[in-house]
Amino acid sequence: MNSGDIAWMLTATALVMFMTPGLALFYGGLVRKKNVLGTIMHSFISLGVISILWVIYGYSMAFGTDVGGFVGGLNYLGLSGVGLEAGPYSETIPHILFAAFQLMFAIITPALITGAFAERMKFKAYLIFTVAWTTLVYFPVCHWVWGGGWLGEMGALDFAGGTVIHINSGVAALACALFLGKRLGYGTNAIAPHNVPMTVLGAGILWFGWFGFNAGSALAANESAAMALFVTQIAAGAGAVAWIIGEAFYQGKPTTLGAASGAVAGLVGITPAAGFVGPMGALIIGIGAGIICYFAVVAKSRLGYDDALDVVGIHGIGGLWGALATGLFATAAIGGVDGLFYGNPAQFGIQALGAVVTIVFSFVVTAAILKVIDVTVGLKVTPEEENQGLDISQHSEVGYTW
Repeated sequence: MNSGDIAWMLTATALVMFMTPGLALFYGGLVRKKNVLGTIMHSFISLGVISILWVIYGYSMAFGTDVGGFVGGLNYLGLSGVGLEAGPYSETIPHILFAAFQLMFAIITPALITGAFAERMKFKAYLIFTVAWTTLVYFPVCHWVWGGGWLGEMGALDFAGGTVIHINSGVAALACALFLGKRLGYGTNAIAPHNVPMTVLGAGILWFGWFGFNAGSALAANESAAMALFVTQIAAGAGAVAWIIGEAFYQGKPTTLGAASGAVAGLVGITPAAGFVGPMGALIIGIGAGIICYFAVVAKSRLGYDDALDVVGIHGIGGLWGALATGLFATAAIGGVDGLFYGNPAQFGIQALGAVVTIVFSFVVTAAILKVIDVTVGLKVTPEEENQGLDISQHSEVGYTW
């Protein structure tokens, strides 16, 4: 055990937990005021639901003894054998602390998806979806990459979750947006964010928490954590600037919401690469994320699907860019593996394979889950409930009383 590593990982775990309330505020400000609490509730309740799953069987499915490269075994059911001793994934921190850190990743991933179906899914259906999706999609993909599964064994690089979290949730968001259809009035009536300052506050909390997200993935207070923290800042700042430049070029004026969205896009882009690239690589990744994600969001209206809060454009496309860019800019001088630009083209191929397989798996299984829920309890609120707003129709409360 190392007290410095333990202290840092306790801090990093708390930072990543704080990201989920930050996401709640980020999403909450983007919807109309009649849906603010329902939207915040989607993220906030994930802190409870996923914590329960994680203790009972989630950690075991994700990090238990490998079964065929696909999923973890049942050796950690009820967190049996996960205690204060060092675990198989770190020799310097308690096993239970590693489990706690990874729990925070599992919590925020299904919460990210909720932005795609904001303002129109039944809360009962959302709870069922969260349990089913986390069990059938997140836990297996997490095992593939981080828990000793086939992608990790192949050499796929994903330092903090570009594939496991962002591609995975972004593709699931696309399936949700297509399956649930558009909100009433989408494309004909103005549907504007009701509280942009709330969204900017949420983006700031996400940015702050992301230092734990990326630097904590070093699992130690070491040189790798230091570099991961620094490149996280560089990519986020570059993403914010690149996004508003794209806005100014395409729309004529930059926006505050654009700056916040660009920062999140940069954070998403650097997530898989944080422990493998240096400052210049991070700068390019951040700029690329800001530009690519902005135009992915612009393309949404032309493609005709209603991803309410741009999960696909920012997390799906940003995660895909980050995963592929890791295969381009990774350098052995920092992370022990070279990418294409440093003489190892095979790494780019591995990154691409991991992304494609995750996209197909996540989309197909998510669509199947949605279909089953729809034919049993129903997914979408009625038109009357949607007009009334989810705060009243699903929770019998309002966000504002003035």
